[in-house]
This record gives sequence, structure tokens and C-alpha cells, in this order.
Amino acid sequence: MPLSWALVFLPWAGALLLALLRQERPAALANIAVSAASFVLSLALLAHPGGNQGWTHIDALNTPLVLLSFLIGLTTAVFSLGAIGAERFDAPRLRAYHVAFQVFMGAQALALLADNLGIMWVAIEMATLASVLIVAVHGTPAAIEAAWKLFILCGVGIALALFGTIILYLAAQPFVGHGDNGLSWAVLYTIAERCDPGLLNLAFVFLLVGYGTKAGLVPMHSWLPDAEAEGPIAISAVLSGLLLNAALHAVIRAKAIVGAHPETVAPGPFLIAFGLASLLLAAFALWRRRDARRFFAWSSIEHMGLAALAFGLGGPVANLAGLLHMLGHSLAKSAVFFAVGHAAQLKGSQKIADIGGLTATNPGLGWGLALGIAAVAGFPPFSLFASEFLVLTDAAATRWWLIAPLGLGLLTAAAAKIRTMQALCLGDATPEAEDAPPLWTDRTTLGPVWLHLLLALLLGLALPAPLSALLAAAARIPG
Repeated sequence: MPLSWALVFLPWAGALLLALLRQERPAALANIAVSAASFVLSLALLAHPGGNQGWTHIDALNTPLVLLSFLIGLTTAVFSLGAIGAERFDAPRLRAYHVAFQVFMGAQALALLADNLGIMWVAIEMATLASVLIVAVHGTPAAIEAAWKLFILCGVGIALALFGTIILYLAAQPFVGHGDNGLSWAVLYTIAERCDPGLLNLAFVFLLVGYGTKAGLVPMHSWLPDAEAEGPIAISAVLSGLLLNAALHAVIRAKAIVGAHPETVAPGPFLIAFGLASLLLAAFALWRRRDARRFFAWSSIEHMGLAALAFGLGGPVANLAGLLHMLGHSLAKSAVFFAVGHAAQLKGSQKIADIGGLTATNPGLGWGLALGIAAVAGFPPFSLFASEFLVLTDAAATRWWLIAPLGLGLLTAAAAKIRTMQALCLGDATPEAEDAPPLWTDRTTLGPVWLHLLLALLLGLALPAPLSALLAAAARIPG
């Protein structure tokens, strides 16, 4: 079996195994084993020569995103070992949670590795449906409402993306005829300059709005805060760190195809507009949030907006900044969701006012959360500072008028995050819940938190030479 398909079917085979396990701890350990095997297998991508394998394609753009996905999948599974008990799932809900998680991981890999637009569309829809199930698994009115909003809004988005996919296929049909070639990213890129520019423009609009909905871009963002605030704690890290990246990856691929035709409307300004709107709206919305998980969900909207803006600027520097931002955001934000989720379990509430003084009562957790918030606020030496600096310098060189709104959005968001960090970590200590998780769960929580922070620090301080070369090659793909 080709490596790309093995990475898809291994989690799905794990889902079948997990469907048979009814007890909490054996299921959590099996979930970790499947996730660890998937991550180890994904490391083989680093030695893979790349290229097409049927309906899949391995290149410099999707390789780091797949590796990141399986790394976060593994750390999320480890986090769930300690956190799942506080969720109080019965046996059917426990099995639904673990099965949906591994189905999501397989679909996430397929969405990133697919060379066929139709297969990628199906994979992202599978990941969305698995996310809906996980968000709704508690069965509370708030969870059902959040899952329903995720299903409806992202369902509309995926329908628009399907329409864009059909139009792109029609644009290619005169040159490749009927069959799979008209849905291949690689083939479409080579024939894009001969396609009808009007059809390419129309396809990009539908693909941008459709997949932009799943990427959390304004104004198609309203499902994201509810889904990340009401679902199980682990789903927050998965949604912000993985699903958003897969959707934005699809938009980047579409931009490369449309941008290859000299007579199409430049796709960059559309991404800049959506990205800037997302950044500014989220930056000011952060000041009105009182729920900790909802607060950081809005931060995800801000960061995906900034990544979209970077790809809208285009060119090697801005594209590199966008890729680095996606990687750094996934690592830092998942660390924050792990930490704030565990803090909410300890305090019995996820309201910011009910969580305080963590550095005094739980130093490892408190300082991990403080550093995580500093990382997502764009403070040096973490990788988000490096990517934001690259975006600002490239904007100053090519579109000077972006400096003022960019600076306003980044500073406003950073100030809101520092205020929240002071309240959560450095404020007066609040009492813990009577049914707080046992102390042993701190190990399974703090391990993923500090590992992600360490990796985000390394990305900001010193990119390893092989990863730097891989990202430089990836930055040439979007155009």
C-alpha cells in the first residue's frame, strides 16, 4: 500500500478497534497507541521522494502539515488519557468520541494528501462530520446547538466548495477530457494558463468562500467559537490546530491554479480582504469575551486571518510567513487549549473570572498557560513572532497601506491576550472544584503543553536546516 494511503487507513483501522472497547482507560490507551503508530509512520514522509500516487500527492506543501497533524493527534490522545474522566462519558459516548477522533485523523490526512479535488472535498466533509459528532457527544443543549451550527454553516460552505470544484473541472475539460485528470491539482496547475479565465475566477470565488468557511474566515466564522467552547476539551485543539489548516491548504492550492493564468483576476486581494477582516474583527471581539475557551477560539479566527493575508500578499517571503504561521499557531494554540481546558476542569468552570492564580496554585500548569498565551500573542522568541514580523516587513515593502490596519489588529489582539493571561495566571487564586481531576492527570496534561511550547520556541529561534529547506520549497508552490 502506498505511504499516503497507509496514513489514511491506519487511523480508520484504529477506529474499528476502538469501536469495540467499552472501558475508559483501555480505550484511551488504545487511542494513544493508534495515534503513536500513525505519527511514526508519518515520519517516513521526510524520506519520501514525493510525487503523485494515484489520487494522492506528496510535496513540500503538505508534508509539514501532515506531520504536524499526526503530532497534534498524538499529543491530543495523550491529553485525553487524563482529561477524558472529567468528561463523564458513558460507554456509547466514550466509543463515539474515540471512533470519531480517529476517523477525523484519517480524513485530515486524506484532505492534505489528496491530489484529486473530489477526494479532498469528500475528506474535508468526513472530517467535518466527525467533528460534529465529537462536539455533540455531551448531548447538552449548548453542545447540540454548537454541533448544529457547525453542521449547517460548514455544510453550506462545503456545498459552495463543491460547486467551485465542478466549475474548475469544467474549465479543464476541453484540455484533458473526461476523467480524473480534470480534478488533479498537478494537472490543473500545468494547464491553468490555457483555461477560460472567467471560469477560473468563478471557481476561485466559490472555493474561497466554501473552504474559507471551514477555515474560520470572517464573515463565515460564527460556528467556530461555539464548537471550540462547547465540545470536549480535546476537540478545541483538533479544530483550531488541524481542521482550519486543511481548509486553508485547499484555498492555497486553488490560489496557485487561478494565479497561474495571466488574465484572471488576481486572487491575492481577495485573501487579503478576508484575512484583514478576520484579524480586525477578532482583535476587537477578544475584549468582550468572558469564557476562556471561547476567547481563544476567537484568537484562532485572528490567526487564520493573518495566515490568509500572508498568502494573499504572495511571493516567497510572505508564503513562508504564512506556512510558518500555520505551524506555529497550531502548536501554540493547542498547548493553550490543553492548559485552559485542564484549568477549567480543576476550577469547575471555564469562565475567565472563575480561573485565577494558576501560577500560585498549579505552577506547572500556570506558567505553561502563561507562556502559551504569550506565544499566541506574538511575543518573541516564539515562532508566531517570527511569522508576524515577516508579514509586516513584506507588507511594508509591497503594500505600505496595510501597515496601519495590520498593526492595529495585532496590537489590539495582543493587549487583550495579555490582560486575559494576567487574569488566568497571575490574578488572585480561585477555589478548585470539589470533583477536580486527580493530581496524576497533570502529567498527561503538562507533557503535551510543554512539548508544544518547546517546538514553537524552536521554530522561532532556529529552524533546522532540513525543515527550513522544506518550507522554502513549499513557499514557492502557492505563487
